[in-house]
Amino acid sequence: MREYIRMNAPGGVFFLTLVTFDRRPILADDGRIAGLRAAFRAVRAAHPFEIWGAVVLPDHLHVVIELPPGDSDFSTRVALIKSRFSRIASRDAIAEPAASASRQRRRERAVSQRRFWEHTIRDERDLDAHMDYIHYNPVKHRLAQCPHAWPWSSFGRWVRAGRYAGDWACSCRRSVPPPSGLAMVVGDAGE
Repeated sequence: MREYIRMNAPGGVFFLTLVTFDRRPILADDGRIAGLRAAFRAVRAAHPFEIWGAVVLPDHLHVVIELPPGDSDFSTRVALIKSRFSRIASRDAIAEPAASASRQRRRERAVSQRRFWEHTIRDERDLDAHMDYIHYNPVKHRLAQCPHAWPWSSFGRWVRAGRYAGDWACSCRRSVPPPSGLAMVVGDAGE
């Protein structure tokens, strides 16, 4: 079995992508988004981290987190978030596909993929590129016409903080082109 080696960067900033099992669109309603937020809050209370930016789409989510100084264990946080959300989602009566023998042995719910994708943010330019990627992602997937139109994103928070203009990459009010090179940031590898 292949062993994945994760980056060890204490106090680092990480771009993470988590995908639902078989890309089922289980993150497409307010109730499940509330459950996902509750999972994040509970894990943050026990294992602190800061969320720089996030977007939740029907079948995956992207988040940029920063860990406390001296701490590099984002894998445990991801596992706990997925586990807690799986319990919440199972109470929501999500119809799950038949569990494979492997999933049965591991007592895994068919809510999220086992693995996740991570990228260590190298510098401010890399952070900016990944934040742009997060906030443009609903437009890329044709779920919203503009970043401001997607409700499950940190875009509004960053507009209020002055990091983005409210019409950034907006096509509904102005003819503002998407940022150049945005598709090249992570491509489809993280999705």
